Amino acid sequence: MLRITDHIHISEHELEERFIRASGPGGQNVNKLSTAVQLRFDVRRSSLPEGVRARLAALAGRRMTGEGVIVISAQNHRTQEANRREARERLITLVRRAAVAPKARRLTRPTKGSKQRRLDSKVRHGRKKSLRGRMAVD
Repeated sequence: MLRITDHIHISEHELEERFIRASGPGGQNVNKLSTAVQLRFDVRRSSLPEGVRARLAALAGRRMTGEGVIVISAQNHRTQEANRREARERLITLVRRAAVAPKARRLTRPTKGSKQRRLDSKVRHGRKKSLRGRMAVD
């Protein structure tokens, strides 16, 4: 069981791991062993709360397939176990970011000074543009 926060957990049966041949470090091992891992997590059928699921779908970006499955690939390490650990850590980090609800924006009004500065700037810009016209001939 992956522990995300005190209240959010992902059970092992919700994760699917596939081991594939990796590129990169490993020497002859790269040609013989499948050390890279592809971790798949189906967000739509997960036990995550609804709000977390929606934010996770937005955060995942191109890592999420059209069917709602997040695919995380890890192949930086020489061993299967290290790649597996890295993929799980990346999934945990992603879900933790999605678990934080964004703060609601409080509406504010512009101050009197900021309105005045904006209007002064517009007047200065207008004067500058009016000087770009043709010169009057006497």
